[in-house]
Amino acid sequence: MHTRHDNDLGTVLSIATRQVISAPQTMRIIGAIETLTEWGVRRLPIVDPGTHRLKGILTARDVVDFLGGGEKFKLINVKHDGNFLAAINESVSRIMKPDVRTLPPHANLSEAIDIILQDRIGGIPIVDEDGVLTGIVTERDVLKLLCRTYSTLKVKDVMTSSLLVQEPDCPLSMVTKVMTSHQFRRLPIVKNDVVFGIITATDIVRYIGSGKVFESLVTGHVAEVMSKPVRDLVNGNLYTIEPDKTITEAARTMLEKGVGALPVIENSRLAGLVTEFDLVRALSTEQQNGR
Repeated sequence: MHTRHDNDLGTVLSIATRQVISAPQTMRIIGAIETLTEWGVRRLPIVDPGTHRLKGILTARDVVDFLGGGEKFKLINVKHDGNFLAAINESVSRIMKPDVRTLPPHANLSEAIDIILQDRIGGIPIVDEDGVLTGIVTERDVLKLLCRTYSTLKVKDVMTSSLLVQEPDCPLSMVTKVMTSHQFRRLPIVKNDVVFGIITATDIVRYIGSGKVFESLVTGHVAEVMSKPVRDLVNGNLYTIEPDKTITEAARTMLEKGVGALPVIENSRLAGLVTEFDLVRALSTEQQNGR
């Protein structure tokens, strides 16, 4: 599927990040989580230290899975019998995704958009013919490009209105399970119809990577880590948008504030959620159709 705008869009390298933050597969899980936190990135390509060939990728969602969401939790729960401190010292290769969707440097942008929309991937590493990592292109990079063209589509036309929400006192263990089973990157935190905030996979990564998790650990057991109420992890800044704003305004707000989603508020209540993915899908479809 190619758009009529292939030539206008250019190659994927024209908007990609060339200086990619990556890590060797020998790095410990805690080191990789600290790297994600320090650089403020959602994904970390894992490379061979000598050749810089891509070996896998670690995303914020993989960390959520590892902490109690899914299959990767077995490393803590089964192999280390719940000992969180022992498990985070395992090699990052134990929880990374070894099969990575990649693009060659000469790929055009419409190919990147197709992969983002079809596979729901937030970032695609770019590798040369030898498998060496040369860049990465993300949903956010694509959104920056697409929102240069003004759209009259409204937020209410593209938002998700049936939402799974959690309460502020809900434990982190519940959030990681819901995120992993539904493949969500974020969940609105709501109490009595009032939006308290949004918990994201990145917030959970930051809780571990900033060292905050170690301040209150006594036994080092994972249950201690995961009983934390989600209110303690939610970022203090809450940016919202109204349903009648245009999706271009939503995109520009997200880019300016550095967030991947905005709660949609109508009459002081949560009406929906609009994400980077929703905007990339709507804007690329609109531009494809030449409207």
